[in-house]
Amino acid sequence: MLFDLPLDQLETYRPPRSEPGDFDAFWAATLAEARAYPLEATFAPVDAGLRLIEVEDVTFRGYAGQPIRGWFLRPRGADGPRPCVVEFIGYGGGRGHPHDWLLFAAAGYAHFVMDTRGQGSAWRRGDTADPEPDGGNPQLPGFMTRGVLSPQTYYYRRVFTDAVRAIEAARSHPAVDGTRVAVNGGSQGGGIALAVAGLVGDLAAALIDVPFLCHFRRATTITDADPYGEIVRFCKVHRDKVATVFNTLDTFDGVNFAARANAPALFSVGLMDDVCPPSTVFAAYNHYAGPKGMRVWPFNRHEGGEGFQTEEKLKFLASIWD
Repeated sequence: MLFDLPLDQLETYRPPRSEPGDFDAFWAATLAEARAYPLEATFAPVDAGLRLIEVEDVTFRGYAGQPIRGWFLRPRGADGPRPCVVEFIGYGGGRGHPHDWLLFAAAGYAHFVMDTRGQGSAWRRGDTADPEPDGGNPQLPGFMTRGVLSPQTYYYRRVFTDAVRAIEAARSHPAVDGTRVAVNGGSQGGGIALAVAGLVGDLAAALIDVPFLCHFRRATTITDADPYGEIVRFCKVHRDKVATVFNTLDTFDGVNFAARANAPALFSVGLMDDVCPPSTVFAAYNHYAGPKGMRVWPFNRHEGGEGFQTEEKLKFLASIWD
C-alpha cells in the first residue's frame, strides 16, 4: 500500500538538513587518517570458470589500514583501460562468488565489487572481518547501532572510508580508466554509493537504487521495518541516549552527502517501499547537487525496479561513456 507522502509532494519534499558543523572537517580528517596507510591494492587472478570474463581476487587497505576484500571483473582480452563500475552491497550481504557479478563485465565495463566489512552472513557470504572494536568475524545484521554513541566509533565511519578507498583501489588497476569511474548500489549499497558521491568529487556517474541510510530522523518514525528498526529498538531501551544517537547519525546521513555530490546520478524509488520509505529517498534526491534523474516504480516495494531498473542503468552509463 501507499503509506508515505503522495508523489506530487515527494517530488518537492526537501526537508531542512540536520548537519553537524564539523561535517566536512570530520570526513576530511577521517580520510586523511586512512590515507596515511599505504593502499596496497592487490589483484590476484582467479580461475572462476568464466571463459569470457577475467576475474581477480582483490585486497586493499581501508579504514585504519585494515584489509578489505573484493572482486574485480572485466571482459577477457579487452584492450586498453575501461570505464569501471564500483559496486557496494546491500545490508547483510557479502561479495559472494564471481559469477554473482556478471552484468557490468558483460556490458563491456570493468567491475570492482567491494565486500562490506563484518557483513556477508545474512544472504550472501562475505570474507572481510570488522576488526573494530573486537576483531569479530563476519556477522548477522545488527550494525546500525554498533558504536552509535559517537561519530568516531560508529560502524559506518569505517564502511564509508573503505568505500572511498575502494575507488582509489579500482583506479590503481591498469585496466581502469580512472577518469571514467561510477558508483553503484541498492539499499545499503545505494546509501554507500551516495556517501562516496559526496566524498569523491570526480566520479563519472552515480547509480543509486532505493537508498538506505538517508533521512534517519524521519525513517525511524514512519517504518517499523529493519534495518531502521534496529535504531528504534536501541532508542526504546536507551531512552537517555536518543539525542546522542541522532547527533551521531547526522554525520552519516545520505541527505548531507547528497548536498555535496556533483556526479551525474540516476536514482530509483519504490513508492510502496516500507524498508527505505519514499520520502527518505526523495529527501536525498531533492538535495542532490549534481545532475540527476529519478525512476519511480509506483507499485514496488524495496525490490524497486529490479531488471527494469538495470536496463535504465545500462542506458544511463551508455549515454555517458559510449
